[in-house]
Amino acid sequence: MSKKIKTAFVCDQCGADYPRWGGQCTSCGEWNTIKEVRLGSASTERSSRSGYAGSRSEVKLLSDVNLSQAERISTGISEFDRVLGGGIVRGSVVLIGGAPGAGKSTLLLQAIANIADRNVTVLYVSGEESLQQIAERAHRLKLPAAKMMMLMETSVQRICDVLDEIKPQILVIDSIQVMHTQDTDSAPGSVSQVRESASYLTQYAKKHHVSIFMVGHVTKDQSLAGPMTLSHIVDTQVMLGSTDDARFRVLRADKNRFGSVGELGFFAMDSSGLKEVKNPSAMFLNRPDKPSSGSVITVLWEGTRPLLVEIQALVTDCQYGNPRRLAVGFDQNRLAMLLAVLSRHGGIVTATDEIYANVVGGIKVTETSSDLAIVVGVVSSLRDKVIAHDTFFFGEIGLSGEIRPVANGHARLNDAAKHGFKKAVIPKANVPKKPIEGLEIHGVSTLSEALDFLAEM
Repeated sequence: MSKKIKTAFVCDQCGADYPRWGGQCTSCGEWNTIKEVRLGSASTERSSRSGYAGSRSEVKLLSDVNLSQAERISTGISEFDRVLGGGIVRGSVVLIGGAPGAGKSTLLLQAIANIADRNVTVLYVSGEESLQQIAERAHRLKLPAAKMMMLMETSVQRICDVLDEIKPQILVIDSIQVMHTQDTDSAPGSVSQVRESASYLTQYAKKHHVSIFMVGHVTKDQSLAGPMTLSHIVDTQVMLGSTDDARFRVLRADKNRFGSVGELGFFAMDSSGLKEVKNPSAMFLNRPDKPSSGSVITVLWEGTRPLLVEIQALVTDCQYGNPRRLAVGFDQNRLAMLLAVLSRHGGIVTATDEIYANVVGGIKVTETSSDLAIVVGVVSSLRDKVIAHDTFFFGEIGLSGEIRPVANGHARLNDAAKHGFKKAVIPKANVPKKPIEGLEIHGVSTLSEALDFLAEM
C-alpha cells in the first residue's frame, strides 16, 4: 500500500500556512515567498503520535506521577537560573534566541561547562561552528573543558541515536535552524524542517527526561525565525538582547511553563565572556552629576524583583503642522492616553507641543506603574523644573485622574531606599503602615495632588 504524501504551502519568511500557492503572503506582505513543502508521511505521523521510536505511552493517575523528575539543575549562573525560574527542569525544552553576536552560544557554553564540572553528563551539538572554533572559545573563556562532550551533526535522527548511547542529562542544539529530519523533504531552515525537528527533539526530551537547549535565529524585525508553532512546542522561550550600551546584555523570558514570564537577567560582556550584573538598578542609574529637567526615576517590577530606571521626557515647540508623540521603551498609545488625562484632569494642555519620552538603557516597560513618572517627566520638561536626584515616583493613572496602587509596592520602596533615595511620591494605597528608615513617603490619590506636590518641590 502506497504511503500518502502530505504537502503544504508555507511562507519562508513568516511561516504562514495557505491551502494553495499565492504570489504574495498576506501575513507579512512579502512576494514570491510561498513554497510547497513536503511533510512527513501519514504512517510517520501516526508513529510519532504514539511516542518516540514507536513505543506506546502509558496512562497514569496524576497522583502516581513521580515528582522527583521536576527537580532543577543549577547552571551555576544565578541570573540565568533566575530567568529559567530557579534552574533547569529535567525534561524541559528551552529555546534561546537573539541577534547575531548577542552571546547565545557563549552563555550556553559557560552554563554547560559549569554543569559538566559537577559531574552532570552534557552534550553540545553544533551544526554551525566547527569543534575547533568552540574549543578555541572555551580556551579563551578559560572554561573547564575536560568533561564536556561535543558533537558536530545536523541530522535529528542521528543525534537521538547518539543520545541513546551516552544518555546525557543536558543537550544543547546550536542551532535548531540548521537541523533536519529524514522524514521531511525540504531544505534545513525551512518552516517545515524547523517545526518537525523541534517536535522530534521535544518528544525525545519528554520521553527520556533530557533537558534540551535550542538556539534560535531571529529575523530582521528581531522575532524568532521559523513557524509560530516553534514557540508553542517548547516549554520556555528566552531572548538575549543588548542595551543601548553594547557592553550589557539582557536575558528576558517571553514564555516559561516553570517560572515567571517577563523575568530579566542582566549580564556584562567582556573578553572573558558574560559576567552577571548583581545590581542591575545601578546599571540604569548612571546619571550626570548635574540634574536636568524631564528626568524622573521610577521603580518597575520585572519578574520577581524591583528595578530602578530613569525615564526622560522632552517637550518642545512644534516645528511643523502636526506635533509628534514619540515613545521609546513603552507603548506609544499609552503616552497619548496619559497626555489626554493630563489635559483633562491636570489642566496642562500639550496639544501644540512635540513630546518625546524614552526609557534609559533600552528597557521595555510592560507594566503601568510608570504612568506617574512619565507624566511628571512631561510636566518637568514643560515647566523646566528639575526633579531632585533622590526622589522617585511610581503609580498607575486612571482615565478619571486617580492614582491607582501597584503590586509589590513595599518591595519597591525598600529597594529604592537601599539605593540611597530619600523621597517617594506613590499612590496613597501603597503607603506602608510602618515608616521606612531614611525614606520620606508622600501618598497621592489624584493626579492634581501629584502636580501640586511637584509645584512645591
